[in-house]
Amino acid sequence: MLDRLTLDQLRALIAVAETGSFSAAARKLGRVQSAISQSVQSLEDTLGIELFDRAAKTPKLNETGRVLLQDAYGLVHGADAMRARAESIAANIEPELTLAVDSMFPNRVLMETLRVFGPRFPNVSVTLFTEGLGAAEQRLRDGVARLGIYSPLSTAQSSDLEWEPMTSIEMVPVVAASHPLALEPLPLERHTLEKHVQLVLTDRTPLSQNLRGGIVSLHIWRFADLGTRLEFLLAGFGWCNMPRHLGRDHIHAGRLKELAIRDRNNLTLPMHIVYDRSRPPGKAGRWFIEDLRKRLAQCLPLKAGVGPAPEI
Repeated sequence: MLDRLTLDQLRALIAVAETGSFSAAARKLGRVQSAISQSVQSLEDTLGIELFDRAAKTPKLNETGRVLLQDAYGLVHGADAMRARAESIAANIEPELTLAVDSMFPNRVLMETLRVFGPRFPNVSVTLFTEGLGAAEQRLRDGVARLGIYSPLSTAQSSDLEWEPMTSIEMVPVVAASHPLALEPLPLERHTLEKHVQLVLTDRTPLSQNLRGGIVSLHIWRFADLGTRLEFLLAGFGWCNMPRHLGRDHIHAGRLKELAIRDRNNLTLPMHIVYDRSRPPGKAGRWFIEDLRKRLAQCLPLKAGVGPAPEI
């Protein structure tokens, strides 16, 4: 029975309900009144029930009609969304943008791009995974994510991945204002840092195994979550290298103190857009990359070089 149900019938039902009469519905849809009446009648015949109370001069939806009207809305809207999504895919616009983003990446910039992305590509759904160290690349290699934003863990580019440099994030050594290191005269000597616990990030993937860059202290506490490490840092459990954009407010508020270390080279975290060469970004993904690149250029220095990510 329902196989004979058509979108034309449902659109006629909705138009009559919204305009209040068959004649007004015909004008709205650009059709003759008899065609609207025939569509509604064929819908009732298909469903085997009456949808309108025709006792009055002007037919009105009965209780059954009012209930099924909501189903009609859902079916019509679903069909419209399906058609719009199919048209987008035919135009090389991805149906979904799945991102695996390093937790060190500035969320504010990412949100600014996605805020504009949504209205521009209304048929593209977005999935966002926030990951640490090798987990973002693992999402990409597993096929879960279409685009990765992270710092490559190796100087050798993989043949199956395309890397596009985006920006470089400045890392600064910090400690809680209550920590003994905060009272030491600056600049600090390396042997002074070695005596205190260093809080570093780790992850559960094999991609970051044996990563030692940036480790100074002889005593290491490892954390899989950036937020948890920050809580322990603020509580005075140790010191760490922190992205300047994440530590800025805490430094200005006096909760954290930036440490100067003698003979320390500037530590930066190069961020790249990475994707599988066999699945390059479509129009939506490419627009996302270019808009993000423009916004990053306004607030963070771009570094084209590729280097191993430091232990942070």
